[in-house]
Amino acid sequence: MRYIKRIIEDDLLEKLSASGAVLIKGPKSCGKTETAKQFAKSILEMDRDPQVPVIMATNPQLLLAGNSPRLIDEWQEQPEIWNYVRHEVDDRKAKGQFILTGSANPADDVKLHSGAGRFTVVQMNTMSWQELGYSTGIVKVSDLLQGSVPNFYDAGVSLDFIIEKMLIGGWPTLLNESTKNALKMNSGYIDLLCEVDMSRVSGVKRDPLKVRSLLRSIARNTATMVDNKTLEQDVKTSDRNELSRNTISAYLDALSRLMILHEQPAFNPHIRSSASLRKSPKRHLCDTSLAVAALGLDKESLIKDIKYTGFLFETLATHELNVYAKANDANVFHYYDSYGLEVDAIVQKRNGNYAAFEIKLGLGYIDEAAENLKKFARNIDTSKMDLPKSLNIITGTGMSHHRPDGIHVISLASLGK
Repeated sequence: MRYIKRIIEDDLLEKLSASGAVLIKGPKSCGKTETAKQFAKSILEMDRDPQVPVIMATNPQLLLAGNSPRLIDEWQEQPEIWNYVRHEVDDRKAKGQFILTGSANPADDVKLHSGAGRFTVVQMNTMSWQELGYSTGIVKVSDLLQGSVPNFYDAGVSLDFIIEKMLIGGWPTLLNESTKNALKMNSGYIDLLCEVDMSRVSGVKRDPLKVRSLLRSIARNTATMVDNKTLEQDVKTSDRNELSRNTISAYLDALSRLMILHEQPAFNPHIRSSASLRKSPKRHLCDTSLAVAALGLDKESLIKDIKYTGFLFETLATHELNVYAKANDANVFHYYDSYGLEVDAIVQKRNGNYAAFEIKLGLGYIDEAAENLKKFARNIDTSKMDLPKSLNIITGTGMSHHRPDGIHVISLASLGK
C-alpha cells in the first residue's frame, strides 16, 4: 500500500532533533507504525516478537541495540522498557535515539519515571481531509491564527460526499475500500474494542455488552457536554442496560487510555458579562466512523436523521481542527457560558493567539452562527486579553468565502494546516 505523507512528520523530525526519544501516541490503526518506519533505522516489534518477554526477563538492554533511531513498536506491551530507554538516552547523550509508538497508555500502577528532558510526545490522529486529498487546504489554520487571511473562494462538496467520508473514517488501511467494506471493518474494530482491547488495557475483564452500550451512548451524544449521570440514564433508557456511575468512570478511563475517547476542554477567557463559564468538556470518539459503527448506522440512516448528522459533522470538524492545530502548536477548546452562549471550537496557540469557529453542516444556520461569533467577540474583556484573530464558520456543503462583516465561511474541503 502506498504511504501517504502525514502532517505530524514535521513535528516528529523537530522533536527527534531536540530529544533523545520521541513517543508517538494515537489510537490503534491510525498509522503510527508506518509513519515511524519512514524515519527509523531499526525496528523492534514488542507485540509480535515472541522472544521479547524472555529477553525482558533476562537482559532487556539487548532490545535497545540497533541503528538509531530505533523504533520500539507497541512499547506498552512491556511498559518497563520505558525506564530502560530513559537510562539509555542518558548514557548515550545523543538526540534522536529512539521512536516509541503505542496505542494505549500503561496502567496507573506501572511505575514510569519521568521522561522529562529525554522524551517528547507527538499525538497522532486518524487521517485528516488534507492528508486524504479531500481538502485543498487553501484556507490555512496558521493564517486564521495570525489574522492575516488571503482572499479565497473555493467550492464546497455534496452532502453525499461528506456522509460517505464520515462512514469510512480516516483509517489508512481503508483508503481504497468501498463504503460497504469499510462499514464492516469499522464494525469489526468496535467488536475487538469491546471484546478484547478494553479488558486488555484495564487488566480486568470488562463486560463486552456494557462496553458496547457505553460506546453507543457516547456516539449518540457526540459533540455534547454529556456528563456521566446523563450517560448512565441514556444507557438505561436506550439500551435497557444498567451501568453504575463507577463503572462508567472506569470504562471512560480505559477508553481514554486507548485514545478512543477525545475530550475537548472548555475555554476560559476573560469576559465582560457576569455569566459563569461551563467547565465540562465535550466528548467525541476519535473518528466519526466509530460512532457510526457503534450505532450500526449507514448512509440512508444519516440522510434521514440530518440533525444527528450535524452533530457528527461537528465531531469531524473538531477532529480536523485538532490535526491542524497541533501542526501550529495550538489546542482546541469549546466555549459555553451560563447565558447559553456557545462557540463550537476555539483554537489557541501557546502564545495566546486564538481563533473562534462555529461548525454548521449546511447553509441554513450561517447567519445565526455569524451573530453568535460576533456576540462572543463583543463579550471579551479587551483590557485583559486580545480579541480573537479571526471569526470563522466551518461548513460542509457551503462554498468558502469572506463575508462582508469579515467572518470567514470555510468549507471543510478547503481547510488545512
